[in-house]
Amino acid sequence: MSDEEYVYDEASGEWIPASEAAAKAEAADAGDSVEVRDAVGNILQDGDQVTLIKDLDVKGAGQTLKRGTLIKSIRLTGDSQEIDCKFDGIKGLVLRAEFVRKR
Repeated sequence: MSDEEYVYDEASGEWIPASEAAAKAEAADAGDSVEVRDAVGNILQDGDQVTLIKDLDVKGAGQTLKRGTLIKSIRLTGDSQEIDCKFDGIKGLVLRAEFVRKR
């Protein structure tokens, strides 16, 4: 019997070698990455700062975000066109990537 560690794979319901489980995890991470691009084609990443390129009416907040507004520390949502961000006075703000430019 070998000294290799085995881990339980939830998906298959079987015990598999740890090296095989690590390879599956890496393959899943590589396949899940979604490329998010801003209005001019720059690739966005978590933590980037973006600037609005258009005045946007925020539904439910009764506010308008003006062109040129700086949004700090964005988070990617897994959707290729949506980014999650924080802005003073607005909770749960999600912007379309087509309306922002990477700073």
